[in-house]
Amino acid sequence: MALSDRAQGYFFLITTMCIWGGFTLTARLNALWHINTWDIVALRFSLAFLILMPILLYRREASFLIKKEPFILAMIGGVIYCLLAYSAFHYAPTAHAAIFLNGCIPICTAIVAFILMKQAFDRHTWASLIIMITVLGIMSLLMYRESGIPFGAGDGLFFLSAIFWAIFTVLLRKFQLSAWQAMCGVAIWSAVIYVPIYVLFLPKNLSTPEPQHLLFQTIFHGIFVVIIATLTYVEAIKRLGAFKAGSITNLAPFLAAILAVPLLNEPLSIAMLIGLLGMAIGALQPWRWLRRQDALSQKLEQQKKQSS
Repeated sequence: MALSDRAQGYFFLITTMCIWGGFTLTARLNALWHINTWDIVALRFSLAFLILMPILLYRREASFLIKKEPFILAMIGGVIYCLLAYSAFHYAPTAHAAIFLNGCIPICTAIVAFILMKQAFDRHTWASLIIMITVLGIMSLLMYRESGIPFGAGDGLFFLSAIFWAIFTVLLRKFQLSAWQAMCGVAIWSAVIYVPIYVLFLPKNLSTPEPQHLLFQTIFHGIFVVIIATLTYVEAIKRLGAFKAGSITNLAPFLAAILAVPLLNEPLSIAMLIGLLGMAIGALQPWRWLRRQDALSQKLEQQKKQSS
């Protein structure tokens, strides 16, 4: 029996959540397995290139790559974002990634959209901004009392990653590329530009990690993160809508931060718990779900009255 569109949507959504949550955990594993940032970025884009480029050539769809838009997106959302994000995991645990990377992306995106596209803040964005600033203030105070340092180098790298991902998101909306074109453009141009620089000039550490660890990370980040998660997320949006799909998948990094405590033996202080809860509320905007439910109830009530 064929699944309904709704059931298919949730299947694609759960798949995306597992991969996005897995990205957070496995990116942290890079640090524990002694896989450096230069290596994993090169392996990630090399494998994606080897898979996607032949497909584009076979389907004769590679002509869009010569435009400037895919190149710009690749440099911002591919090379720079990956170097910053993977580096951050060497300095900070997964809970910090959920707060300073994933938690800050919605607000950074709103600010970048205002700067680049003159898109004004709505009341939901203002509410999220106030919540997040308050939470970061409380969290930094607690962290300062615990360690004498409010934020670390990893936190700064995560926040820079959020800024570049926000720029990528707004430019993607502005350039009007399809999900397939964006995915292929980012992966291919990132490989074309970064891999030669890596081979010629950047430090390598491929002999230190276990071969099975390198193979696992290459397959997961090069295939599952770059290709599969992009396609499943797009399919989830088609069936469930952008708001529901985006809100639910945003939970993945926060759940990963909780799972990292037993799986990776990472600490979770009171400051981090407050940060996770507050940033999750600010990023997910749960009050919008309540309003949507109220609107749905009113609509159903009107239909009942009309039918009677």
